[in-house]
Amino acid sequence: MSYFKNFLNANNAYVDLHGTGHLPLKPKTKVAIVTCMDSRLHVAQALGLALGDAHILRNAGGRVTEDMIRSLVISEQQMGTREIVVLHHTDCGAQTFKNDEFTAYLNKELGVDVSDKDFLPFTDVEESVREDMAILRQSPLIPDDVIISGAVYDVDTGRMTQVNP
Repeated sequence: MSYFKNFLNANNAYVDLHGTGHLPLKPKTKVAIVTCMDSRLHVAQALGLALGDAHILRNAGGRVTEDMIRSLVISEQQMGTREIVVLHHTDCGAQTFKNDEFTAYLNKELGVDVSDKDFLPFTDVEESVREDMAILRQSPLIPDDVIISGAVYDVDTGRMTQVNP
């Protein structure tokens, strides 16, 4: 069963609340947040953000990948963001597997050899934040004056804890 019809109905109710005011293209806070696709993270609510406040970039594990950097460069150079927040979380699905086991599983289930891919699993959530912050700091595409911060969001309590580099 698809939930799409439910989404369309919910969207009709949302439109009434949204209003017709035009929001600027550029995020008001000049912040881009790199985070996980996990459905337990309502990033805007958890950080007190409203529509138009920040770019929220999501992928599995909230990892800084080449494509994430591509999006961040566009966010900075075209949309004026000057700060990046790396926000990972507790009990992440990226902590539940290892590359070799997962690639073997995909080969068996899908008949596809992905042994050359890194799905970026991790065991220590704070260390994964530090790693991603370091990748951003070392990237020639992220200017030195861009502020880079990191935190871990606890999915059980909703509390965000800062991670120092």
